[in-house]
Amino acid sequence: MRAPDLPRHNRLARRVRAGEPAFGLFCSLPSPAVVEMIGRAGYDFAVLDTEHTLVCAHELGHLLRAAESTGLDALVRVPADDAGAIGRVLDAGAAGVVVPRVRSGAGARAAVRAARHHPLGERGLDAGRAAGFGDVDLAELVRRADEEVLVAVMVEDRDGVEAIDEIVAVPGLDLVVEGAADLSHSLGVPWETSHPRVREALHAVEGACRRNGVGFCAIPRVPGDLDAGWDRGVRTFVLGEARSLAFRALRAPLTGPGQRRRG
Repeated sequence: MRAPDLPRHNRLARRVRAGEPAFGLFCSLPSPAVVEMIGRAGYDFAVLDTEHTLVCAHELGHLLRAAESTGLDALVRVPADDAGAIGRVLDAGAAGVVVPRVRSGAGARAAVRAARHHPLGERGLDAGRAAGFGDVDLAELVRRADEEVLVAVMVEDRDGVEAIDEIVAVPGLDLVVEGAADLSHSLGVPWETSHPRVREALHAVEGACRRNGVGFCAIPRVPGDLDAGWDRGVRTFVLGEARSLAFRALRAPLTGPGQRRRG
């Protein structure tokens, strides 16, 4: 039986570009089983985190294969100071990249250059896993790869908000992911993600995305955030982080009604 054609169709990229709904999770747990469960649960995408976690290349390969097994589109959040990681994770089969702490148009252009081939970028050619180890028309692969890959950046500080019009004007950028937690720190109100300063900054980023036809990904944190974002026209959401969801689920049996007090 012949393997499916490569690169695989990136349904998330199509949804984002068409303004259709897409729901995902961050995943900081280096467990293929957890990634499979995210896909089986019905999410459209997962953002596999290599910025804040010690995930090695071998583990990441297994996570990407687990995502593919359920039809889950897997993006990889790369470390902010490692531009070379962008090409490596795409060569390993990621559906796209999330580049954190982008503060300028130059930063967004660097992300696009690393993720796309000529003429929009400078991504190197590779005949490894994402290319079926050479079992495809490699020239055609380059064209299709640039159609399928999704390039996202995170705006997480005051400088990024002030430069948002430059950032969203960069050709080849698909999506801006908000980063309210780090943004709150940059604005002097750490972890106050609902503070008026933070909300004002997020609305500025969202508005710039809308004006320029770039997707905006919101991260609802309190009841009502998702509905409010939906009413404003936001269609891409990260609904939490698998590690935090697992922790709360594990704790729930110890805190529910009827539990004995523990001394």
